[in-house]
Amino acid sequence: MTQYDSDSVTGEVFDEYTEITLSQLCEACSVETTLIEKLVAEGVLDPVGGEPEAPRFHYTSVRITQTAIRLQEDLGVNLAGAALALELLERIEELQRQLKG
Repeated sequence: MTQYDSDSVTGEVFDEYTEITLSQLCEACSVETTLIEKLVAEGVLDPVGGEPEAPRFHYTSVRITQTAIRLQEDLGVNLAGAALALELLERIEELQRQLKG
């Protein structure tokens, strides 16, 4: 979402609370909607709003989706395994934050 011209660079800033649409999530991760629907069904992703037919996601869903894809492609983990691995990674990050602060 960055545009370049001869004089300047413009872009958008996203934080963990920025909401994106299903189509934006699919575009950012280069996946079909069916994969996102499967990740939601497995509990990997959690829509935060919007209509049931047009869910919205926190921008952190991009990182989660990309991690799930890497787990599947690189390690051959199924969606249930990816969900478990992501849950454990999140727990590790939480424990590390607690140790630091």
